[in-house]
Amino acid sequence: MTMMRQAIFVFLMILAPMLHAETEDDIQPGKAATVIQLEINGAIGPAITDYISRNLDKAAEEGAVCVLFRMDTPGGLDTSMRDIIKKIIASRVPVVTYVAPGGARAASAGTYILYASHVAAMAPGTNLGAATPVQMLGPGGFDDKDDKDAKDEAPSAASSMTHKIVNDAVAYIRGLAQMRGRNADWAEQAVRAAVSIPAEEALAKQVIEIIATDQIDLLKQLHGRKINVLGQDVTLLTDGAVIKRIDPDWRSELLSVITNPNIAYLLMLIGIYGLILEFSNPGAIVPGTIGGICLLLALFAFQLLPINYAGVALILLGISLMVAEAFEPSFGILGFGGLLAFIVGSVILIDTDQPGFGINPAIIGAVALSSAAFFILTLGLLFKSRQVPVVSGREGLIGATGMALEDFAGIGMIHIHGEIWQARSDSAISKNQKVKVTGLDGLTLLVSPIKEEYK
Repeated sequence: MTMMRQAIFVFLMILAPMLHAETEDDIQPGKAATVIQLEINGAIGPAITDYISRNLDKAAEEGAVCVLFRMDTPGGLDTSMRDIIKKIIASRVPVVTYVAPGGARAASAGTYILYASHVAAMAPGTNLGAATPVQMLGPGGFDDKDDKDAKDEAPSAASSMTHKIVNDAVAYIRGLAQMRGRNADWAEQAVRAAVSIPAEEALAKQVIEIIATDQIDLLKQLHGRKINVLGQDVTLLTDGAVIKRIDPDWRSELLSVITNPNIAYLLMLIGIYGLILEFSNPGAIVPGTIGGICLLLALFAFQLLPINYAGVALILLGISLMVAEAFEPSFGILGFGGLLAFIVGSVILIDTDQPGFGINPAIIGAVALSSAAFFILTLGLLFKSRQVPVVSGREGLIGATGMALEDFAGIGMIHIHGEIWQARSDSAISKNQKVKVTGLDGLTLLVSPIKEEYK
């Protein structure tokens, strides 16, 4: 028994240093801490929203010390921006937004995301601001008049809507500023007057907390900083942390492609063309299959984009008029009207001033001209060819004229198209009398005699 106790004591003495070393590794933040880095480059849309949403959840599962958004954006869609902000506010992992590298910007929607983040940082030579919802503004922009001037004028419906949208945006960004303890007055000016600010002034005005030359410098400045996450104080331990960069995967890349307005526009047209070809030539299969897939992808993209459905209606009207021109030529009236409706619908299809979410005018022009040629010329020839009588095969015999080879009343033989066929007639037919084929019954021709007129 004594030997057993001694053996257990020796075993614990050997195991103790190992357990102690493992515990020290766990509590050393420089060795165990992981920072998840996500890239926000370009316009903010559905693809970036999906990319950020999934990886914020992944960071929470992996126990990352924080998530770092490396941002350079001109802005983006309001719906996508708000979805991202909701994920940031609900995140169990602190979110640090870092506007970098030098020359980058966090404009429009990027400013809101920066304000929503737990920590806001910028690199030297960067800027943020210009957060006015430009989509709702007219050519003159938003005129932030004094209250007394506003009372003297009867506001139009468009002006009232503009004020409504801008005031909503102001309340939204001020709420974010108050939640994170940042400069709410400057945030309001970024919305109302579209002002921008460089990194140094942003730090001085308490718009951001940190100016860092690179990610390593940023992590050193973050180390030991206390922030509030879901109502609890959290101390960031980031000195020497490992940065794990996660690039967009195939799903995010695919979503980015199909939600590109130019691609979604082309997918819609390919889908429409494919279905029209399938309906005009039933059984072709390939046009209908490709068209159906493209149309479904386009509809999925459209539900994520700021689509003007009046534009969709005008495009469909234009296509219908061009098809009508192919059926019933109207000396170009229907074709020209269809082309005009198609172009106008394409221009207003995605009616927004947000950068990266418009359709290239060159694509609209090229597609409009090619569509007009396709519908008026190609489909015109196709539909006209279907009206030409069949001249070959069994169907080509109907209406043809042959000659009786014998006298018969019922079943007999006739000569037609250089061939001898069995024929049936309800009338008596004489040898060498001309007959007309009126139908088919299997391999028997139904004929009627042609009475010759003598002068």
